[in-house]
Amino acid sequence: MKGIILAGGSGTRLYPLTTVTSKQLLPVYDKPMIYYPLSVLMMAGIRDILIISTPKDLPNFERLLGDGSHYGVNLSYKVQPSPDGLAQAFLLGEEFIGGEPCALVLGDNIFYGNGLGRTLRGAVSTAENGGGATVFGYYVDDPERYGVVEFDENRKAVSIEEKPAHPASNYAVTGLYFYDERVVDFAKQVKPSARGELEITDLNKMYLEDGTLNVRTLGRGYAWLDTGTMDSLYEAGEFVRTIQRAQGLPIAVVEEIAYQNGWITEETLMDSATKYGKSPYGQHLKDVAEGRIAVKKTEYED
Repeated sequence: MKGIILAGGSGTRLYPLTTVTSKQLLPVYDKPMIYYPLSVLMMAGIRDILIISTPKDLPNFERLLGDGSHYGVNLSYKVQPSPDGLAQAFLLGEEFIGGEPCALVLGDNIFYGNGLGRTLRGAVSTAENGGGATVFGYYVDDPERYGVVEFDENRKAVSIEEKPAHPASNYAVTGLYFYDERVVDFAKQVKPSARGELEITDLNKMYLEDGTLNVRTLGRGYAWLDTGTMDSLYEAGEFVRTIQRAQGLPIAVVEEIAYQNGWITEETLMDSATKYGKSPYGQHLKDVAEGRIAVKKTEYED
């Protein structure tokens, strides 16, 4: 399965913070924001990843992440000439996807929860084995800001509506999507909405009408944060800080995930630790490499 991180947009709601840099390069406590969606794809076992961003910002992502070899992944980059909707990512990434199943995660979304990796790998397996698409519903107080999913009495999804004036439920569709190999063909059929965008909701509706859209709700024990506003960006940093201080270990450490997945060696991990020096991030990598922090290895087939 391939993976795409959509890290475009101008971030106008965060001005003046984003006047000279991408929103997805801003810090969320101790890491660049893009580390969090990157870690999600890596936890799902996805190694071929395309990062889509603006012509101005894409070189900065390349400087930060390189070719991905130190994270045990293969990173590619693609310019998004203009922000024309989330479903546009599959049109821009058609060559990269190459007829394979593909996941999409938004560059400003953060996911956290016990057993998250297992949940993600389940979605990958569904897409790879003819089960269609998987999206995630999350209870919110302001569903009118999101794509909203409606369930029947058996908790089966029956409709999805984008930013409804009168939401049918409080379950928003999060910015994480897993699709089977038909995704590019479906994306080509999406027509621009009234606001001129290729809406991801319309793509999800095609799978829903096809009977192959799986909607999994993320309940207690999971957290989903959308960091698109000043308050939510601050709250995300506080959330990460609180979690890390409570458990004594950092989250979304991409090199550690790569090491746990068996994608990089202890030597490569130590190289990264040396690169980050005496920072808490670097010290954590050193502790993992030297065995002071137990890491349960997960084996993935190449």
